[in-house]
Amino acid sequence: MSLKSLIGIEYTKIRRSKIGVILLLATCILWIPSIVNADLNFTMQAEGITPENNFFIQGFMAMSWFMFPATMLVSTVLINQTERKNSGMLKMLSMPISIWRLCLAKYVVLLTLAALQIMMSVGMYYISAAIASQTQEYNLLLSPLFVCKEAALIWLSAIPMLAIFWLLTICIQTPIVPIGLGFASIVPSVLIINTKFWFAYPMAYPFFFITSEYGKLAKNLTTTQAEPIPWIPTAIFITLVCVLLSCIRFGKYERR
Repeated sequence: MSLKSLIGIEYTKIRRSKIGVILLLATCILWIPSIVNADLNFTMQAEGITPENNFFIQGFMAMSWFMFPATMLVSTVLINQTERKNSGMLKMLSMPISIWRLCLAKYVVLLTLAALQIMMSVGMYYISAAIASQTQEYNLLLSPLFVCKEAALIWLSAIPMLAIFWLLTICIQTPIVPIGLGFASIVPSVLIINTKFWFAYPMAYPFFFITSEYGKLAKNLTTTQAEPIPWIPTAIFITLVCVLLSCIRFGKYERR
């Protein structure tokens, strides 16, 4: 069976699960405080950032630091657990299917879910900004080109982090353990982005890049900017190693 066919099967499984509902609820909850506290965007003169830019950046900072990694972590575990119900993994392994292709198909689905949640966040941003614009009598809407560019950057920067989450879920059978380890790895991101070695910690990538954008938008605020070297080689290396180890370990417990 080809990789494309396996990906199609995985998409069917996801549509039948509650992962999409979880992503939507998390995204909606995230933007409620932005609407309620929209007036605070007009008190940021000291940082030299406009209300519309602050509305956008604060919402996406909250998303990229915790909500997005946390929901992706839960989604990763749920994707893997779909095969463990009713001996699903054993049934898949009994078929003439490449284990590596099956593992890669699931990882591709995880990347798709990440893109889906970010697109939901973009949609909720515009809904929230439109509501806040009416309540504050000020246009808080930004250019779709700018917003989509930032959203794409967050998704790209999250690929190594997702590879690590996927490896944790594959290697550890008990669901609560990878979730606990994943949550523990998310929290320090706010500290690690201020160090010289942020590029070695993929869980900090999404938050680092949106924080860097904050420094560009706020005239009186300076933030560290990403250097392609050593970040890009490190990110590629971490992703490839984690995906490779995931393919090697995938289904090993059931094959014993």
